[in-house]
Amino acid sequence: MAEDFRGEYYQKVDGKARVSIPAAFRRVLEAGDSPSPEFPRTRIVMVYGDKRRQFAEGYSQTGAERLSKMVRKLPFGSKARLRAERDLLISSLTIEIDEDGRIVLPQKVRDKIGFTEGEIVLAGSLDRFQIWRRDTYEAVFDALDDDDDILPEGADILSLLSDVDTEE
Repeated sequence: MAEDFRGEYYQKVDGKARVSIPAAFRRVLEAGDSPSPEFPRTRIVMVYGDKRRQFAEGYSQTGAERLSKMVRKLPFGSKARLRAERDLLISSLTIEIDEDGRIVLPQKVRDKIGFTEGEIVLAGSLDRFQIWRRDTYEAVFDALDDDDDILPEGADILSLLSDVDTEE
């Protein structure tokens, strides 16, 4: 996939649970999907497992296939594989984006993030995007600024990447 999901978008969810997918995210999803007669519209794979997380995630078809390949590499029958299958595959669903660039936010995703009404945040995270309830997103990300264990006062954010190998 040439493009990544980037940026944060505050999106209103209407009374029918419809929400617009940002155009920038739709482009990434389209690049990572292969329309077919069976599925003529662009799709999103939404993952809502892992009770410890306060958000759900959206993947392109290509991203979801990559995730499935990683799960397949875990030893069959192992606790790690069972957990990954439950939280990443079983607790997921595929939805289509309509002709207006919207989806109906699934009830399981709304339940996962504790959403009832108002706005959600769609936050790009490279090969996936996160789906948050607005107030939770703001509280979690504001708290990151107070965590000096990760980035000491006065340090440059790029210092977090100093030991990362950039060759692929």
